[in-house]
Amino acid sequence: MTVKKGLTSLVNSSPNFSNQGLENSINDIKAIDKDDGHSFVKSQFLLDTAIYNNTVLTTSQKNDVLDAIYNAEPHLQIGRYLNDTIRHTNTILDGTILGIVEGITDFPQGDFLEIMQLVLSLQTTIPDLYGVPASAKSRSVNDHLGLLNNMFARTEDSTAPVFTRLKEIMELIDANSRRTSALNLAITNAAVGNLNLRTFLNGLVADSTDFQQSLDNMVTLCTNKYSTLHTRISEIPGDPTIELISIRDKIVTQQSLENSNITSLRTFSDSVSDYLAYTGLAEDEDMRKLMSRVAQDSNWRNYFDTYQSNQSYLNPIYTTNTDSDKSAVIDRVLQSNGLPDVLDSVNLPEVADKAERDDRIDTKGYDSLTVEQRITESCRQLGLETSGRSIYDQSQRLLDNMNKHDRDKIASSLDLNESSDTLS
Repeated sequence: MTVKKGLTSLVNSSPNFSNQGLENSINDIKAIDKDDGHSFVKSQFLLDTAIYNNTVLTTSQKNDVLDAIYNAEPHLQIGRYLNDTIRHTNTILDGTILGIVEGITDFPQGDFLEIMQLVLSLQTTIPDLYGVPASAKSRSVNDHLGLLNNMFARTEDSTAPVFTRLKEIMELIDANSRRTSALNLAITNAAVGNLNLRTFLNGLVADSTDFQQSLDNMVTLCTNKYSTLHTRISEIPGDPTIELISIRDKIVTQQSLENSNITSLRTFSDSVSDYLAYTGLAEDEDMRKLMSRVAQDSNWRNYFDTYQSNQSYLNPIYTTNTDSDKSAVIDRVLQSNGLPDVLDSVNLPEVADKAERDDRIDTKGYDSLTVEQRITESCRQLGLETSGRSIYDQSQRLLDNMNKHDRDKIASSLDLNESSDTLS
């Protein structure tokens, strides 16, 4: 049921979806760089933006430059990989990450709402089909939209969030740069290298003569500063480069997961929906037979061949949450069926009548037998010893056996229900 309070206000306004929360967290990290020679992150953001916005470089040249820079100590290319997260989340918000559906003339481009709806549907369909939460298939909400959800700005345990730790490490580097000349020199050289390359790129014009060699030289001058920078940062007590590597891996891995999940979202959702549709066909007997005949996979044929029998085993009265519940369920079902229906083994007629109702005993000719003979014959058929035993001893053994059989039948029905209701 939809909550109506506030609904009118909602539909008369625009949500103005944005990645501002992510940008705010990144800006907090960027703000550590006061542009006074003791940090290098701001120069990385500016250089990365200049490369992407350059109108002279070809796409291939841009990629070559970006790859060369990124391969120079990737964990130190903080401005680059944080800028990537902003660009990535922008493609989610405008839907371009989904791509264009060929053959559709009206609204071929996906949008943010479609992404959210598809992700939401998986939170139900995956548990229905696979018996596990969507997160077990790396398809939770955050597995698609975690960066936009600013997941690295918070944590569910006592550890500091990823962005908090990155900010703290940048503060540590800044503080050490102010009292360690070797580190300060390495930071300055890296920042100047970024500035020089950015200045070179901004100076390119469409009618420039061949500049590839100059471009390569400027990229090399920029990237060769990072090995020394890594060494100087690693000399800080505790070696922050170790955690910088871990932080970068977490962020890049998350973005890669989201990109893979969302670009395949339509296809994956369609396949899950198709499987659900196929299982719906099993409700019809003729469709079951058809599916069993045309499916070439043995798993498919087995599902449809055994569907009716497995469905007959399903009974909510047998559903349990834990193994310890099974005994209680059996007792409850016995009681609801009026069992045990014979309590006194001395009551020979009742024991004999119960034996005639036992599905394991062949009662042919029982009408001509006395009560005592029926009990003895029933014991014989069930493999119970009668030689040298009184009729009352036989009756007790027979009654115990039949009562256990009643319990075993219910236990078997419980197991069949559990098996039919368990995904496999």
